[in-house]
Amino acid sequence: MSAPTGHDATFTDLLEANRAFADDFSLGGFDGIAQAGVAIVTCMDSRIDPLGMLGLKPGDAKIFRNPGGRVTAAALEALVLGVHLLNVKRVLVIPHTRCAMTSSTEVELRQKVGESAGQDASWQGFHVVTDQLDSLRQDVAAVRSHPLIADRAAVGGFVYDVDTGLISQHY
Repeated sequence: MSAPTGHDATFTDLLEANRAFADDFSLGGFDGIAQAGVAIVTCMDSRIDPLGMLGLKPGDAKIFRNPGGRVTAAALEALVLGVHLLNVKRVLVIPHTRCAMTSSTEVELRQKVGESAGQDASWQGFHVVTDQLDSLRQDVAAVRSHPLIADRAAVGGFVYDVDTGLISQHY
């Protein structure tokens, strides 16, 4: 077989790493249920290890990640499924310190993306966070008041500190 070229070569390092991962793979056989009864909504930031920061392991929790760790319609959909079908009894909403979604306005992000893309991005929404604790309060309230979640799961709002690894509960 010849060496991959062009688009085929783009992922070569990751595919090689995956083969090494699969050589010692021990995570097979899970049933997809959150064994610890936990669901986490957090940011897509690569400084966050959602399982590790809570002392959990693969199979323990359902994890939903997006920019800013916001409770969006898609996050609520995931939480409803988790609560009713996947053993979720506790929901943690965990944005983090020094989040890029808190450092720009919607207009600024649209401009930066537009410049990077070389085209108009004024139509794209980004769910920027102007007040992180108020957004967290609103997100926790959205989960707690959702008619298909409500009293079926405990819901807490936390902030993860990317510099210390600690989380603090706010709601």
